Amino acid sequence: MTAGRFAPPDQATNAFTYDSKLIEPGSKVLVVAAPKKRHASTKVQLSVWGLVPNRTYGSHAHQKPCGQLPADAGAHHQHVVDPNQPSVDPAYANPKNEIWLDFTTDARGRAVVETVVPWQFADRRAGSVVIHAEKTATEPGKAGTAGARLGCATVKF
Repeated sequence: MTAGRFAPPDQATNAFTYDSKLIEPGSKVLVVAAPKKRHASTKVQLSVWGLVPNRTYGSHAHQKPCGQLPADAGAHHQHVVDPNQPSVDPAYANPKNEIWLDFTTDARGRAVVETVVPWQFADRRAGSVVIHAEKTATEPGKAGTAGARLGCATVKF
């Protein structure tokens, strides 16, 4: 579980905002990830408070922890890694092979979203959840893309 308040990169500890207009400093984030041994799956829940009201964001688990720069979190974590990077092939960039947590905030800027993927982490683990500017694309050549990286929460999956 990771809980944090978004802060500018020079002040952040585990929740970074890279665009203070779309993720205001002081906004809150909570990420809970739990393996489901009985079903060999993983459930991930993302909750946010204080974001722009009535707005859709893309969100995914990324390979590395957050850092000073949006790119520091690396690419999306994939259970089966696409040999062609960056991955935009829907055979690899999809919500069953990656952890996708797109959401739309309510009138108060809150949202809760969860997903269950049909696998568990083994030797490779994701390091963060990145919030993007747009809903995640699914078409070939664009699959998995979701615009600029607005914020990042470091998560120990």
